[in-house]
Amino acid sequence: MMVLYSGTTCPFSHRCRFVLFEKGMDFEIRDVDMYNKPDDISVMNPYGQVPILVERDLILYESNIINEYIDERFPHPQLMPGDPVDRARVRLFLLNFEKELFVHVSTLESRAAKSNEKLLEKARAHIRDRLTQLAPVFLKNKFMLGEGFSMLDVAIAPLLWRLDYYGIDLSKNAAPLLKYAERIFRDPRT
Repeated sequence: MMVLYSGTTCPFSHRCRFVLFEKGMDFEIRDVDMYNKPDDISVMNPYGQVPILVERDLILYESNIINEYIDERFPHPQLMPGDPVDRARVRLFLLNFEKELFVHVSTLESRAAKSNEKLLEKARAHIRDRLTQLAPVFLKNKFMLGEGFSMLDVAIAPLLWRLDYYGIDLSKNAAPLLKYAERIFRDPRT
């Protein structure tokens, strides 16, 4: 059985839980207190972070790597496109999400940054602006890639789920994105 070491509030762990639930997998979640980590976390992941997926002799870390592994190992429903060109585009979008959105999420999640309101507000503004730029995609598409739920939806959903928690208020220009988020979170699997 697969075991996912997961932070209860970790948006990166949330991505992996999305994929495992979407696939209907039988798995165990082991919640990890990141401020009081067990020693085996650093043994399994040299960066000392979650999520970590363990399946038999395989140990994987980093949410996008874990999710691609699960998607390839259990191909139904498929979350990455079948076409290599489209898969490459999705990977590029995922990289952009990491560099343009989730680097700022990491700031908001950082224990060290909690006392620096100026730094936190700058991170919120970056996220707010980037999400607002994405909003028009949902005027035409049901999901990020069109009609089907994909790895891009998996990647961004945990951020959308935590907007209130992070203190991010989106403008009216982001209304299509907020409607998309409501649709995703009505699904009992997510």
